Amino acid sequence: MAVVHPVELDGSAAAVHALARALRPHLDGHPGQVVVPLGPGEALDAMRPDLPREADTALIVRTSGSTGSAKGVLLSAAALRASATATHARLGGPGTWLLAMPAHHIAGVQVVVRSLLAGTALAVLPAGGFQGRRFVEAASDVLMAEGPRYTALVPTQLTRLLAEGGDALAAARSFDAVLVGGAATNPSTLRQAREAGINAVTTYGMSETAGGCVYDGSPLDGVRVRLVDDVIHLSGPALSHGYRLDPDNPAFADGWFRTSDLGRLVDGRLHVLGRTDDLINTGGKKVAPSAVERVLTAQVNVLEACVVGLPDPEWGEQVAAAIVSSAEVDATALRAAVRQELGPHAVPKQIHVVPDLPLRGPGKVDRAAVVQLLSPARISVERSPTRE
Repeated sequence: MAVVHPVELDGSAAAVHALARALRPHLDGHPGQVVVPLGPGEALDAMRPDLPREADTALIVRTSGSTGSAKGVLLSAAALRASATATHARLGGPGTWLLAMPAHHIAGVQVVVRSLLAGTALAVLPAGGFQGRRFVEAASDVLMAEGPRYTALVPTQLTRLLAEGGDALAAARSFDAVLVGGAATNPSTLRQAREAGINAVTTYGMSETAGGCVYDGSPLDGVRVRLVDDVIHLSGPALSHGYRLDPDNPAFADGWFRTSDLGRLVDGRLHVLGRTDDLINTGGKKVAPSAVERVLTAQVNVLEACVVGLPDPEWGEQVAAAIVSSAEVDATALRAAVRQELGPHAVPKQIHVVPDLPLRGPGKVDRAAVVQLLSPARISVERSPTRE
């Protein structure tokens, strides 16, 4: 018998329920084949199903490969249960879930796991584009259920619900909690959601931690956070036990996972500052894109922003920004706001308004695609010709 059970997820409810059936024996304490969720176009061969599986592995989740080749994250049934149990404990107890994101990513897998452990019927938002009307339809059965009602969204989905308003906003408001993760949520969107009555809970985590493990800056039960040279390290019962066919990967050591994220702790709460490999070195000064993005999205009419570094013959790299706006924006005012908050070295040399930011994975902005978009060979953008 094969030791790997691939589940191809095409966004349909039938495929999601097939994933649930494959996971259930592991969660019930009767391990069988290792479950490998596959998104559209993903091949099982990269996980080498012909080679023996690692011990105590219930699930292998592919990383997005944003920092290199995709890895297979090994997760035990105990890790999956620990994550789901801690989530329910933080939110107010087991409840009924709406799956509104791809089930081949860990955030989607964990919605399935939580539903299985709660013993409730899982509702699924089918693939085909995120629209308020479809969200309302998918949420209807969940919102009629007894007990707590939950869903999980990526920031882009939350932004669209807020922009649409009406029934879509009313449905989001009716959930007892809406987890928001998979990518950074800009503060203005989060503030707008909470002011609109949505109980939005920000989550931070990754496949290696079986999903979100820090909610609203506070670690879930059993999760430990430390900073080593400003890099976030995570530990706890939901931690992966390594990567597929890579037992000595230095990211895992002594029960800790070394992330690629920078952070700071303020009054015991974790603030994520961005990825180490996203830092922009301009004229010898380091600029964190997430800091510039927070300033930009706090300005009038700026809905979303992605800041990247572009090659510059004088400064090494220059700061550049792609923004999504609800109306006309004043680039001079945007630069002035960044200068005031972060200093002249962080001011974007280029600011370009785009209809949407390119995405990859579960709502993450595709920074490589933004770099290509802002390349001088591709478009002409407004420039600030001299260093601020």
